[in-house]
Amino acid sequence: MTVPTEAGGSLVAGVRETLGRTIADALGTLTSPLRPGDYLGLVNPLWSARETRGRIVSIRQETDDAVTLVIQPGWGWPAHRAGQFVGLGLQVDGRWRWRSYSLTSPAGASETITVTVKEEPDGLLSPRLVRQLEPGTVVRLAEPQGDFTLPPVMPDKLLFLVAGSGVTPVMGMLRTLDQFDAMPATTLLYAAPRAGDMLFADELASLEQRNDALTVVRRYTSEDGRFGFPADLDASCPDWRERETFACGPGEFLDAIAEAFEAADVEERLHMERFTLNTDVGAAGGTVTFLKSGTTLEVDGSTTLLEAGERAGLTLPYGCRMGICHTCVVPLAKGHVRDVRTGDDHDDGSVQTCVSVASGDCALDI
Repeated sequence: MTVPTEAGGSLVAGVRETLGRTIADALGTLTSPLRPGDYLGLVNPLWSARETRGRIVSIRQETDDAVTLVIQPGWGWPAHRAGQFVGLGLQVDGRWRWRSYSLTSPAGASETITVTVKEEPDGLLSPRLVRQLEPGTVVRLAEPQGDFTLPPVMPDKLLFLVAGSGVTPVMGMLRTLDQFDAMPATTLLYAAPRAGDMLFADELASLEQRNDALTVVRRYTSEDGRFGFPADLDASCPDWRERETFACGPGEFLDAIAEAFEAADVEERLHMERFTLNTDVGAAGGTVTFLKSGTTLEVDGSTTLLEAGERAGLTLPYGCRMGICHTCVVPLAKGHVRDVRTGDDHDDGSVQTCVSVASGDCALDI
């Protein structure tokens, strides 16, 4: 079964973008040396040519500590694939702060997109997004990214394993399958502390009722304990070894799943999305010097350069802390660093301190 993983944009959106670009071209000859986007952004913040922006259209309460943000993207926003994430920037105390959130809206181009944010009590951005944000607020957007996505050709059977907010990318997938009336035999195992903590509870019940092929297995860990792998897979989905599987949730949850799939020799069927970076990439660590402050410290091979500087009391630029927004880029004066996303070493140019660790002695020109 072939399922479109991207939907076409609406006629209205296309006309709006064409009209906006025509205006921009016309203004280009009148506003030099300033860019037309500088003026258009004053007329409508979403017309900015310098950066992609979005306006918060509405906010839906999902649980006591989670909300869904309905966002109208501005110029140039591309279609996304179900399961991808987006960088969202909000101005906090005069600085733009970035975090990454899974897109929970169906795949494709549309008038609005949605992300669902769960509050992290000690977080910098999520409490503001959940408790203080108001409709009409303009945010910055980084384009959709990520490979944790539905395959273009649907397998006969799917298995989703999620815990907590790990359901968010999977919700985008389920909504896409439902929208195209293309739900294969699908089982979702979903763990949350209590019933009131389960995101999209009512919608999942509706999806299950509307799609005979969908089975949702709910586990309330405060009452029933955590899912056990592979025991609960055998009990809830006996043919799990034959299914294309997508898993998302806390690190220990994913580690247990990976171990079960490896033991069954079916790890090629498992696709996982981790919300935190694995910084243990075998780097050697070393002496890190921050040249402008004269600060030198010994750093192990699993502590990012950003974290190392912060622990030393330095104020370093940062945004998403996930390697998306490039706010943290600084020149590498000498030495070697390793990118934790790829495992590649770099010895010149600029580096992203939030996703780089010391691979030997190094010096940063900051």
